[in-house]
Amino acid sequence: MTGQPVRADQEPVTTNGTLALVNLSAQIDGMAAPVGRAGSTAPLAVAQQAVLVDLLTLRGHLLGRVADYERAARLSERNAPDDSAALLARARTRATLHRFAEAMADLDGAGRAGAEQAALDAERASILQAVGGHAEAHALLRSTAPHPSDFTMLSALAVFQAERRETAEAEHLFEEARAAHRGVSPFPLAQLDFRRGVMWLREGDLPTARSWFDAARRRVPGYAPATGHLAEVDLLLGDPETAVARLRPLMETSDDPEYPAHLALALRAVGRHQEARPWRDRAAERYEDLVARHPEAYADHAADFWLMVGGDVDRGLQLALQTLVMRQTSRSYALVRRAREASRGLAHDASGPRHPATSM
Repeated sequence: MTGQPVRADQEPVTTNGTLALVNLSAQIDGMAAPVGRAGSTAPLAVAQQAVLVDLLTLRGHLLGRVADYERAARLSERNAPDDSAALLARARTRATLHRFAEAMADLDGAGRAGAEQAALDAERASILQAVGGHAEAHALLRSTAPHPSDFTMLSALAVFQAERRETAEAEHLFEEARAAHRGVSPFPLAQLDFRRGVMWLREGDLPTARSWFDAARRRVPGYAPATGHLAEVDLLLGDPETAVARLRPLMETSDDPEYPAHLALALRAVGRHQEARPWRDRAAERYEDLVARHPEAYADHAADFWLMVGGDVDRGLQLALQTLVMRQTSRSYALVRRAREASRGLAHDASGPRHPATSM
């Protein structure tokens, strides 16, 4: 049985999502340029720098800003810190850009610097899950739980079960996590609802997926991934005009090529091919740039783009194989299979059926 969002009067009360985003950016701006007594820019203390790195990473996710991820990574790489909080922050930025081996090394360093074991194990579990180490990730998640009603632990376990397609157990954990939330920030709940929507999208339950993406976006109206996935559901349900309307605002606030790629796809679906072309080209240029700088994080997304929107199956297969070399996960293998099937289909179409009169 699929889970539906609770009624508005049963929703946890949090800060207004739009205001929270404004405050997040103000906090980042205030920390990024502290002013000393003489009016010069004062260097951030190590602890402040670690906080700023995490805030930039959070905003990068919420608004779909790769530039924030890169800025966080540059800031975290500025020194070789011995501080546990700084090492944890750097591990998270490296994991965000899928530099998993380096992230694990940072976690080891953070452990030697005195970081709490629960925090280290939670980060390690996330990385292990990303690279296909599900059994190890599950064991770590269970061991890190400070108590059975902890929101962070329950959320992580819910996402873990969702990734394993254990939807009944995941639904139970998603509900428990929502009930355990005690803060006023809207971001954790929005992210939780978004991941719940991703689970149902993967399962093909489009109405339930849409309801959870809607719930995430109602809580944080500027939440780019939720908006992008809502547009994806619109396309799948045969409503490309709504998808176009949802995606257009993201062209101004996000630099993630996924959104112009989906806009090009939606515009094609309504027959506006000429209008779609610049967005396809923008996505192609951006993906090539990101693959050159961050292949671990973007090769798979770029492969999917070239197979679906970009119209270059050979490039898609090349990037899919590159992804498989970096990560031998079930998703990487599935991407390679899809790319090879597309390549074989293209070869078949190119050869075409021979005319009976010339087939001797």
